[in-house]
Amino acid sequence: MSSKPATNAPTPATDEPRPGEFFNREISWLEFNRRVLHEALDERTPLLERVNFLSIFNSNLDEFYQKRVGGLKRQIAAGINARTPDGMTPREQLIAIRKSVLAMLDTQAECFTKTIRPALTAQGIFLLPWNELTDDERAFAQNYYRTHLFPVLTPLAVDPGHPFPFISNLSTSLGVMLHRPEDGASDGETGVHHFARVKVPKVLPRWVRVNPAEGDNASKPHRFVHLDEIIRYNLGDLFEGMDIVEVEPFRVTRNADVEREEEDAEDLLELIEQELRERRFAQVIRLEVDSEPSPLMTPYLVEELELEESDVYRMPQMLDYTDLRIIGDLGRPELKFEPWTPAVPPRLADEEADIFSVIRAGDVLVHHPYESFSASVERFIRAAARDPKVIAIKQTLYRTSSDSPFIPELVRAAESGKQVVVLVELKARFDEERNIQVAQALEKAGIHVVYGIVGLKTHTKTSIVVRHEADGMRVYAHIGTGNYNSKTATLYTDLGLFTCNPEITADLVELFHYLTGRSHKKDFRRLLIAPTNMKRRFVELIERETANAAQWRARGAKENDPNRPRIVAKMNSLEDQGICRRLYDASRAGVKIDLIVRGFCCLVPGVPGMSENIRVSSVIGRFLEHSRIYYFHNDGRPEYYIGSADWMYRNLNNRVECITPIFEPALQQRLQQILDVMLADQRQAWDLRPDGSYVQRTPDPARPETAQGTQARLMELARHDGQNADNNQR
Repeated sequence: MSSKPATNAPTPATDEPRPGEFFNREISWLEFNRRVLHEALDERTPLLERVNFLSIFNSNLDEFYQKRVGGLKRQIAAGINARTPDGMTPREQLIAIRKSVLAMLDTQAECFTKTIRPALTAQGIFLLPWNELTDDERAFAQNYYRTHLFPVLTPLAVDPGHPFPFISNLSTSLGVMLHRPEDGASDGETGVHHFARVKVPKVLPRWVRVNPAEGDNASKPHRFVHLDEIIRYNLGDLFEGMDIVEVEPFRVTRNADVEREEEDAEDLLELIEQELRERRFAQVIRLEVDSEPSPLMTPYLVEELELEESDVYRMPQMLDYTDLRIIGDLGRPELKFEPWTPAVPPRLADEEADIFSVIRAGDVLVHHPYESFSASVERFIRAAARDPKVIAIKQTLYRTSSDSPFIPELVRAAESGKQVVVLVELKARFDEERNIQVAQALEKAGIHVVYGIVGLKTHTKTSIVVRHEADGMRVYAHIGTGNYNSKTATLYTDLGLFTCNPEITADLVELFHYLTGRSHKKDFRRLLIAPTNMKRRFVELIERETANAAQWRARGAKENDPNRPRIVAKMNSLEDQGICRRLYDASRAGVKIDLIVRGFCCLVPGVPGMSENIRVSSVIGRFLEHSRIYYFHNDGRPEYYIGSADWMYRNLNNRVECITPIFEPALQQRLQQILDVMLADQRQAWDLRPDGSYVQRTPDPARPETAQGTQARLMELARHDGQNADNNQR
């Protein structure tokens, strides 16, 4: 990359994007999901994990259609024709999305049929069509149908007395065209036909093992047939006296981009409950059918569901790859990633030690899932709930598990007389219903529950504990990059800071006042809080590096100068145009910029005169990269930050977010180590090119260590640190 100052003028202060200045957000997201799909294609990924990645790809796509495609459909219906920063209208985006998705669906199907399924067969795991079952297996499946399915299934016929049935979101159904013998002959496409829908129940496993008597021994074959097949080949029992002309499986997706004006709401809880009801009956935006659609059924469904032909997706092979989760979960450890047990953080190795004393001795940084969430975050809240010196606990909950260990501990704290305040974000997409249940359970226990600020989502991951100590009241805090969710803490990479530094805790106390009261606080001393001061502070930090570049150039501007102004930022997604333009200005000035962006990225790197000093990479692996780290060189006095916010417009302007500085040198070194490992990755990392494509890096055969990858390396480091802590304990 060039170290010479560019002659281009700074980016003009205008809201109008210039050609080639930004990537399309939706297409960039699809490129992210393509990288997820590649994990299923990659032969280095263990077999059952490849199966899981096929499922994850499908699940990601489902959410994308509900949220993003649903939003585009809503724009078109409202007559909105505004162009994106890269110049596309909503309809043009839908066309581009469909083209990209169809190609990926073909890749997914080819991977499954030509690679994954034969590999499973070689390992004694058979995914069989009905016609390949033995007589005994078919008899077993028919008995399964009679005992498990027949009482549950509800055929819904359409006739003058029965309108077209409601089809629930992401449900799989069998459409059945029927003919009554008394109506005369029918050759399939002619004659009188009647439609019926049979919903495939979600409560039963989607793949049924037909040789269970042989046990679960890995040496014995596992032979499965799909639930849809069992129903399809036994439909005669549901429609006695009728001729079944055609059967077609189909699946619908409904728009989840249903929101109401919060400012007009008298009760936020009631508003969210209404949104959930509306989402359930929202417009159908996608119809998935099998690869050979019925000439009778598909046009009928398109008409009844009020769709366009472009909303129909003819699915090669499987209709819903999320069904494969049961296969990916088989007890075959040799076909999975090496099991990982999170290490206990070294500073918290002594389980008998008072965690508050540990925090008073110095800030503690934890890195999940490499380090244990249970031994750190759960321990912190559990200790606070049970400590008689603690008088108050305040926590934000954005997403949590249904069996969260935090809920009973918070209830226990309230019952013991502590003041407990929990901000539950009701608007966490697709978790609204669970969060309503959590909020109501907490309220019943006497806990003060707040639903957040009207017009803003509370996305920050923060807790404070107020403790009465010998020298007065002391506030302890946890600030994280991820949710208070014990399940995802084993699957997502996240960071958390425990501190009692009054410079940070004072800000955090005021943040909770901002959240629960009517505070109109405009600034914070140390914390970067959205939407109050975060974007302004990030812009100032970027502009400081830009200004420092002038002094660096005056000193000689050497490419590998350790004092060269530098920015390294790790996040989930990058989209905010204002931040991107400041980064372009910094690049022109000579600032070296590394962006580690797991998901979509709208910034265009590597363009001469605009972004030649910016490199963008993405790391995809067994864990979802979810942590946010921000580093600024600051003329040799580096500053590090972690927190809940990406550089996206919504995070910086429409959400309550918290970013904290990391002061202690030892903790800064840990963050630098994480960034160094990721930037050097030759196994899991992908590089974004100026044309919007991603290229996966290739390990150097002469250096075997380059084949390890970020996550394996960080597991190794955590294991090593944990062993050292154990030795010290002994």
